Amino acid sequence: MADTAQANIGVIGMAVMGSNLARNLASREGNSVAIYNRSPEKTRAVTSEFPDAGFIASESIEDFVASLSSPRTAIIMVKAGAGTDAVINQLTEHFEPGDIIVDGGNALFTDTIRREKAVRETGINFVGAGISGGEEGALLGPSIMPGGSAEAWETLGPILKSIAAVAEGEPCVTHVGTDGAGHFVKMVHNGIEYADMQLIAEAYDLIRRGTGKTPAEIADIFAEWNTGELESYLIEITAEVLRQVDASTDKPLIDVILDQAGAKGTGAWTVQTALDLGIPVSGIAEAVFARSLSSKPAQRAAASTLPGPSSTWHVKDTDAFIEDVRQALYASKIIAYSQGFDEIVAGAEQYGWDIKKGDIAKIWRGGCIIRARFLNRITEAYDENPDLVALVTAPFFTEIVSAAQDSWRRIVAGAAQSGIPAPAFSSSLSYYDGLRADRLPAALVQGQRDFFGAHTYKRVDKEGTFHTLWSGDRSEVNAEDTH
Repeated sequence: MADTAQANIGVIGMAVMGSNLARNLASREGNSVAIYNRSPEKTRAVTSEFPDAGFIASESIEDFVASLSSPRTAIIMVKAGAGTDAVINQLTEHFEPGDIIVDGGNALFTDTIRREKAVRETGINFVGAGISGGEEGALLGPSIMPGGSAEAWETLGPILKSIAAVAEGEPCVTHVGTDGAGHFVKMVHNGIEYADMQLIAEAYDLIRRGTGKTPAEIADIFAEWNTGELESYLIEITAEVLRQVDASTDKPLIDVILDQAGAKGTGAWTVQTALDLGIPVSGIAEAVFARSLSSKPAQRAAASTLPGPSSTWHVKDTDAFIEDVRQALYASKIIAYSQGFDEIVAGAEQYGWDIKKGDIAKIWRGGCIIRARFLNRITEAYDENPDLVALVTAPFFTEIVSAAQDSWRRIVAGAAQSGIPAPAFSSSLSYYDGLRADRLPAALVQGQRDFFGAHTYKRVDKEGTFHTLWSGDRSEVNAEDTH
């Protein structure tokens, strides 16, 4: 039986993420942590392995609730979906108005909106909190993106600030907005992460194919890049992965890992939601599709004999080529973030969230997977112009892309001519060119739509909505007059 009302925070779910988060909470002054897992064996294992944490362990939900001081606050760290709903239902049966339920898993934001609405009717606060940083971040300090009510933030804020990563003296957590805002921003974070990882993988592949360098030599290139403007967690770990040697074969580990990338769904959610919002996130989408393509071995095997280019890429100036790849990577990375923030802006408008874009960039500076040096520049861009129409149009980023575009174009063209897939590089450049184009072929698309479906069109030279009588005398009529 758990002692009564000793803990100011509880964690449900003792898998690695949950137990690490509980340990993080317990290590911070002022926190006393209650823990519970549906399988009591896991709870016992955690308390046995980490006796210094002083966990207040319970083997029933009733004892867990009784161990929490008011307002009771519990963080759920279980698999998203039905399991999360089951735990929420258990807690709402025992919690009281003013108590706080936090879902710290990777929930779909629309599920969070639904859950928050249902739980709010009981007087209990429900908070969907995106937590980024993986197992290490959960233990040492993640980036945290909580939604929910202002009332819940008053209690939860100080607790989350105590465990969050710290970047330049500031905890990497902010109240993102109401109901599903936190999980929405975490979803977009993961979408950007997909794009970033794919871009880095394409950069590696191009350098290896173009120069013949070994993975260890390419690791040195990434390590050097990590000392400059590309400094980021993902660049850092890329160098580590490329240096690793497989003990059983003595080959580079990268050469014995099966080239089929997995996915847990948040990247696909980002793209699906962007489609619903009408926001082009082509770089993120291509990263998601690249993983899908990699995981189709039968199709790839059948297509392996299809004809390709007549010649391979022959790099004459290795150093210049590697610099071109670096510039292309930097420019494409900016596009990924720009597209991601476009989706955040559109989501905030659609769902009535007051999301401060600069604050999001700040909390991504530490703890999270996409933490990077230039996130400060994103904060500065939104501080200077909160109504920035696209991140890539901010002066700092425009200058970078301007300087990089010749390299970017050489890499994309060379990859295409040499038959090297570079979908994220290519789509990012196409998006950039589409964004800056003075006129797009969308005029023809709209003409086609009007021809077969009478979908109408607008004109560049006068106001109104028009339709051509394609199956009649092909005269133009004012569509508004025909209704």
